[in-house]
Amino acid sequence: MKKGKHYVDSAKLVDRTKLYDLDDALNVCCQTAKAKFDETVELHVRLGVDSRHADQQVRGAVVLPHGTGKNVRVIAICKGDAAKAAEEAGAMLVGDTDLIARIQNEGFVDFDVLVTTPDMMGQVGRLGKILGPRGLMPNPKAGTVTPDIGRAVTEAKAGKIEYRLDKQNIIHVPVGKASFGAEKLSDNVRVVMEAIVKAKPAAAKGQYIRSATLATTMGPGVKLNGAKFGG
Repeated sequence: MKKGKHYVDSAKLVDRTKLYDLDDALNVCCQTAKAKFDETVELHVRLGVDSRHADQQVRGAVVLPHGTGKNVRVIAICKGDAAKAAEEAGAMLVGDTDLIARIQNEGFVDFDVLVTTPDMMGQVGRLGKILGPRGLMPNPKAGTVTPDIGRAVTEAKAGKIEYRLDKQNIIHVPVGKASFGAEKLSDNVRVVMEAIVKAKPAAAKGQYIRSATLATTMGPGVKLNGAKFGG
C-alpha cells in the first residue's frame, strides 16, 4: 500500500531500530503530527498474557491527568436521585426505559460513554448485541456501572479511559492530542502504563510488557523502552 507524502516525511524522523525513552518518543511523535487536524496520540501495548484465559484478562480504567482532548458525550441510564446527579454532572442525556428503548429500537449509539446504576443492569444487559461490538457496554471494572453515577459522569467527561486486551493481547488507548506537547502527554502515558503494570494477572508468566508503541493518528509508530515501566 502506497503511503502518503506526510507519512513518508514523518517516517524519516523515526529510528525504527531504536527503543525510545518516553519523553524522547513523545517529542518525536509530536514532530510527526503533520495533519491539518489535531491528531490523537495513541498507545499500543502488547502483553505477555493469553486473553483466551479468564485468569489472564487485563482490564480497567484510569482518569488521564490532562484528559483526552476530546469532548466526551456521556449518557446515563438511571432513575430518581441518580438521574438528578447525572444531570447535574453534565450528562448529555439521562433516562431509563425510554433511553433503553431508543437504543434497542432506533439503534441510537451517538455517544462515547454509557454509565448506569447496578439496579438498571438487568435491562441494560439486553443491549449487549448493540453496545458490545462498539465498546459501549457499561462494566463495573471500568467504573461505568456504579451507584455513584454523578462521579462516573464527571470522570468520563474529565478524560477517564478504559483499557482492555484485544484478541491479539494488545491494549490500544488514546493518551491525548499532539497539541498537548510532550510534557502533558508524558503524564498521561505514565498513568496508563502504571495501571497496566499494576493490573498484571498472577497467572502471567515471563515478560509482561512485550512491546509498547506510540503513534499519532496519521503518523508512524515510535517504539518505547517498555522495561522502564517495570513490566
